[in-house]
Parts: sequence; structure tokens; C-alpha cells
Amino acid sequence: MSAVSTAPSPKLSFRQQMHLAREDAIIVAVNRLLADKGFDAMTVDEVAAEVGIAKASLYKHFPSKEDLAATAMARVMQRAVSFLVGVDPTQPPLERLRATARWTMGLQLAGEMPSLPSENSSLRTALAANTDYMDGLMTVSDTLGEWIEAAQADGSLDAQLPPVAVLYTLYARACDPVLGFLKGSGQYSDDEIIEMVLRTCFNGLCRR
Repeated sequence: MSAVSTAPSPKLSFRQQMHLAREDAIIVAVNRLLADKGFDAMTVDEVAAEVGIAKASLYKHFPSKEDLAATAMARVMQRAVSFLVGVDPTQPPLERLRATARWTMGLQLAGEMPSLPSENSSLRTALAANTDYMDGLMTVSDTLGEWIEAAQADGSLDAQLPPVAVLYTLYARACDPVLGFLKGSGQYSDDEIIEMVLRTCFNGLCRR
């Protein structure tokens, strides 16, 4: 039987470390600009200016604006997968769904949730070609889908609603403009805003 190798992975060179650090800085800037302006209004020049590098240098990391946005979304999906893994599995499924919606709305209010157009063929192509994004999307959708079906089975969610409609409703909370409107009013804290939108999402608007 051959011995299993326990050799450590090769240490990154200083140049490789700097390359990765610059890519991280670029993605942070893209996330912030996508959250603030959206994909259509964001420009590559603005990203380069945010990071403090030349546009030509940025293109050495990411060949297009679509690739920038797709990589930013892949990072968000990776964060979402990590969050879902950490959700307490002993909680009722409805509470797990509430926790997820609360987390995504918190990201939006913190300016860390990219705002992407619902229709953009070039961006859709870039997202479909990004394996990290697609794998993360499938993992998140499958996990939330299981929780939705479990909540419908135990009677805490309306079983007459198609699970996919509930799933897309939860996804919509991550880019809900109501959050920004309430924050802009200056009357409520982020926590108060999140709780109000959670209430309208899960309980509806009618008096009970």
C-alpha cells in the first residue's frame, strides 16, 4: 500500500500573493459598485479608479465587465453556501428560511449585495459559463427548496404555492428596493427595517 502524501501545498510567491490580493480588492470594489449603481451603470473605469490601478492592469485579471460581475456574483454565492451550512439544523424549516432572508437583506443594507439586471444576455452568458457561480446557485437553490418543501409539509408555509414561487420570492428580498427606501427615510435602524420586511414577506400585509 502506498503512503498517502502529506506534503504541504507549495507556498505562493510574493508576486502570486499580490496578484490574489489585487483580485480580492477588485471584487470588493465591483460588489460595492454593483450594489450602489447596478450592472448597467457601472463602468470598468470606475472599478479601476476604486482600486487605484490602470484599466489595462484590471483587464489582466478580468477580460470584461461581464466577467467582473460574474466573479463578484460567484463570491456572493460562495458566501451564501457558507451561511446555509452554518444555519442551525435543529431550527424549524421556516425559521431557517427567515434566517436566510434576514442575512441577505443585511448584506443589501450593508452595500454588499450586487444588484444585477434581470435581463442582460451578455451577463447571463458570463454567469452560465462561471462554474463557481452555477455550482453555488444550484447548492443554494436545492437547500432552500428542501426547507421550503419541509415548511409546506409541516403547515408553516402555504402548501398551495409552488415551491419555486416561494424560492424566487426569497431571492427577491436580496434586491428589494423597499429596504433602500426605508433606509433613506432615516427613520429606522437596519434591524428594524429587516424585521419589517421579514414581516411583510412571511406574514403578509393583512391584519391577523
